[in-house]
Amino acid sequence: MPHDIIMPALGMAQDTGVLVRWIKQPGEAVAEGDALFEVETDKATMEVEAQSAGYLTQVTAQAGDNVPVGQVIAQISESASDTAAPTSMQPASASETPPEGHEIIMPALGMAQDTGLLVSWQKAPGDAVAADDVLFEVETDKSTVEVAAGFDGFVAALLAEAGDNVPVGEVVAVISAEKPTAASRSARSKPPSAAKAPAAPAPEPVASKPSPAPAITQKAKPATMSGRILASPKLRRLAAAQGLDLDILRRAGVPEPYHAKDLTQLIQLSSRATTSAATIAAARRITAQVPSEGFSAFAAWAHESAGISDSVALLAGLLAGSLRQDDSDIIVAVENYGATTHYHNPDRPRLGQAKALAADGTPSIILRDMRISHISSVTMGAEEAPVITILPADTGLGLILECSAAQLSASGALDCLQKFAARLAEPLNHIL
Repeated sequence: MPHDIIMPALGMAQDTGVLVRWIKQPGEAVAEGDALFEVETDKATMEVEAQSAGYLTQVTAQAGDNVPVGQVIAQISESASDTAAPTSMQPASASETPPEGHEIIMPALGMAQDTGLLVSWQKAPGDAVAADDVLFEVETDKSTVEVAAGFDGFVAALLAEAGDNVPVGEVVAVISAEKPTAASRSARSKPPSAAKAPAAPAPEPVASKPSPAPAITQKAKPATMSGRILASPKLRRLAAAQGLDLDILRRAGVPEPYHAKDLTQLIQLSSRATTSAATIAAARRITAQVPSEGFSAFAAWAHESAGISDSVALLAGLLAGSLRQDDSDIIVAVENYGATTHYHNPDRPRLGQAKALAADGTPSIILRDMRISHISSVTMGAEEAPVITILPADTGLGLILECSAAQLSASGALDCLQKFAARLAEPLNHIL
């Protein structure tokens, strides 16, 4: 299917562009990204690139022509002999400026762009504007761009709503030299475009648009699904200058698109995230030595006297008693020989009362039983729960407790490790 090439709008004050020269000739093959022609505005001369591959055909404008913005001037076709007529040989709206004010059109920000999504209005009807003031934001398939008013004056009419997909070249607003009356705004409430039939004056939809947020939110969903964040260029610049990640707003559930006014919330959310990360990073690491390990003899005695063969359950019970600060139940995840088993320890444990259960959720504490290993020390950092590692030592056992400051207070961590070391040294004194 042929792809239309239109005269782009390179600025809001631009109604036409002078075609300086064709870089490619009719029938010539072009690749995506090749420079097709040069266009001159009142501010600059720039090259316009092809947005698809094929052959240049149906050239209707020549070097030196002053072409209205939005008018089709050629096509890129599948073959050099393609004679299909362009879809439109006229601009989307009249290029003459009406006496009531300056017409502001939807700009073409790329040759592959036929429409632009009007993200938000930055001015309301009746507002005074300067030529450099941001009037609205428009989204293409590549970016969100702030569009300046282009003229000094007053907003006489807004002719499209936030969330509308507006054809390139169509009038979206009118700026008048004098502050408009309510009547003049209602008279201009519909765009004077040949693409739309005349309609009766309807001032209410234009004048009563205090909050376009619902339409913006609905249009932002596709960008969220694709991973691209909808944000104004101004906010992007401010966030980049402060090293802030806009994805923090998305993770917090703040609706898109984001504007400069969201910078304060972004700073607050970033500060909380930094504080949380710093809390986790401030891990505690405490070591203890059990000079005379009594657990092995205790496990053998429990097996012979009480028929308790699960020595891991005994370890879990001793640790649960060391961690407990109230009557709550404790879940101990024991990592042993490459396998992890969760043990439920009731509020008043007795010998062999810890029960193995399926792993589900975050445990109260993790116990790494590495008594039979060649590792003599570990520093793993804070994990989802406090971790105690049991290691072999020259005499007895070595214990290492690692946790974040949020998981255990300094006194709580010291108390837990001290009690567990005492229980491993003399289990019977603490279980009977």
